[in-house]
Amino acid sequence: MSKAIFLAILLGGLIVVSSSSFVWAAQIDARINPNAEKSPFSYNYQKTIFIEYPNGGKLFDELHEKEWKVNGTADAANPGVQKLIASLNQKIQSDGSHARVSDLTVSYDFHLKGRSINTSIDYKILLEGTLTDYVITKDQVKTIVDMGWRGMSTNDPVVIDGVEINLPISILKDKEPVVYGVLSGTEADSILSKSIINADFILEQPMTNWHFLFDPTGINVDAGRFGLDQSISGFVVSKWTMGESSLREGRQVEREFETNISADQNYVVRSVQSSDQGNIAAIGFGALDVLDGLEIAGITPTPPAGYATTSSGGFPITIVYGMSAMAAIGGIAFFIFSNRALKNQKVGQQGIDPSKLVSYQTSASSGGYQTNRGEAQLADDSDYAKTRSVYEESQNSPSSIADETEKKPKGGALPKGFESQPGSEKPKSKGTLPKGF
Repeated sequence: MSKAIFLAILLGGLIVVSSSSFVWAAQIDARINPNAEKSPFSYNYQKTIFIEYPNGGKLFDELHEKEWKVNGTADAANPGVQKLIASLNQKIQSDGSHARVSDLTVSYDFHLKGRSINTSIDYKILLEGTLTDYVITKDQVKTIVDMGWRGMSTNDPVVIDGVEINLPISILKDKEPVVYGVLSGTEADSILSKSIINADFILEQPMTNWHFLFDPTGINVDAGRFGLDQSISGFVVSKWTMGESSLREGRQVEREFETNISADQNYVVRSVQSSDQGNIAAIGFGALDVLDGLEIAGITPTPPAGYATTSSGGFPITIVYGMSAMAAIGGIAFFIFSNRALKNQKVGQQGIDPSKLVSYQTSASSGGYQTNRGEAQLADDSDYAKTRSVYEESQNSPSSIADETEKKPKGGALPKGFESQPGSEKPKSKGTLPKGF
């Protein structure tokens, strides 16, 4: 029964996990080509705001049955997008980077869903654009690439076609004026006024802490057969990733902010963001360094001779040794536990105590030949009747003899099946033989 309950709980957990969407704060995906003047990038910003009304109240009356969506797309021709590009470039320059955003497309999607105990508002903003001026210097051997542009953020309002998309409270002001009237000017402002377009944590995480791998596919002579992009022909591809918990990056956890509101009822406003993620690829082999406080990557077409490490700082060999040490510790702990368990286990004598057995000879000589056969019996049991086999007891028991006696015909009578048949009776006349004899 307990196993069935465990399996049911496990299956339910898998269903919940598979059906739940993760709420990422910021995700970056960029591919840098040091041999080109521009390279593509994309940023995905997401945040979820929960408005909880456990005791009902005005917010419950307004929200628990509501659901709506607001979405849209705009390119660099839109005045709001142009202001956003200027704001992003200003932030990049303040971070010490010389790169800049030259083109941008903005997509946004907001979704409010009311429920009986809370209402959630999902905010999603996608920026897809082009990065330029990231090459600092270049020669025949190496290209120095600027990597300090990663923290694309802005705290300014961003208005696209009349919709303010960067501050969570703005959509409530436009779509839910009653809710805005309850929450505005309270402790909820500290949560609802935090900008959505924020990638500061991606910049704060040094790239030396990111995972690093390089792909040598570009230098494979047969790679062209498989549709290899000509832009990486003759080059390796370097890849940096961040976002998972590790010894170097530390433990990545959700960022959650919560505050209580006292109005007609007690309400809770909560903001949830998961850890940021980053994926940056560069054509060539990238070696990280710092120049005047700015993170850079020195990129060469191929890795240095004899380079075989797939992660900066010899990370894989560290993991191998770490896993070996953990396995050894686990083995030692297992043997210590087993030894203690055996010592604590009290098992008494089972079966016949060998000290109570005595041997005796059962064979006899035959001519000049003597065998060495023997048996063992209890030392304090001289009566063979007590130690003879069950088979002998069943063969010689009174009940067996009685059974055999019952099977024998009484008074010379023939067994059943051998009785005389009609016409075979013994002649009654004395001294005469039947006719024919």
